[in-house]
Amino acid sequence: MPGVPFMSCDARVIDPETLEEVAAGEQGEIIVHGPMVFDGYWKRPEATAAAFIEREGKRFFRTGDLGRCDADGYFFLTDRLKRMINASGFKVWPAEVEALMFRHPAIREACVISAHDSYRGETVKAVVVLRASHRGQVTEQDIVAWCREHMAVYKVPRIVEFADALPKSGSGKVMWRLLQAKEGA
Repeated sequence: MPGVPFMSCDARVIDPETLEEVAAGEQGEIIVHGPMVFDGYWKRPEATAAAFIEREGKRFFRTGDLGRCDADGYFFLTDRLKRMINASGFKVWPAEVEALMFRHPAIREACVISAHDSYRGETVKAVVVLRASHRGQVTEQDIVAWCREHMAVYKVPRIVEFADALPKSGSGKVMWRLLQAKEGA
């Protein structure tokens, strides 16, 4: 859902690596400056230093949210920077892959996380909940083949794991960190 920054909030979108502003419509990390932004982390000066950058004489907070801003000033949140998967140097945004996977008629839910890959460093893994009508009829290979037809090859999940349900918070959000921690264990 798009939105505009609150009054007296200066929000921008930057490339998370170069810290340079990106053009309207391009995805990057959202940074904010204004009286509503906190001053820093309590007794953690190194964390505070890592969370803020200077730009045009202002101190901006790096939100860790990925998004874009259109030509009219509306911001769109797309993902979290911490979720980015670096597969052989290619940036893979899990929310984008999940959105594409939801188009598959057999997929009820999907959560994309990173998995260790000895060659690529990280690779894309999808934890998938199938619709009841498709259980036992669709294989992991079927999902991978479908993904190869509908997305760039570096975004295609190399690993597909079926689950009966995805872990969710009290508000119904998929707890991807739990799945990521389980994968790393």
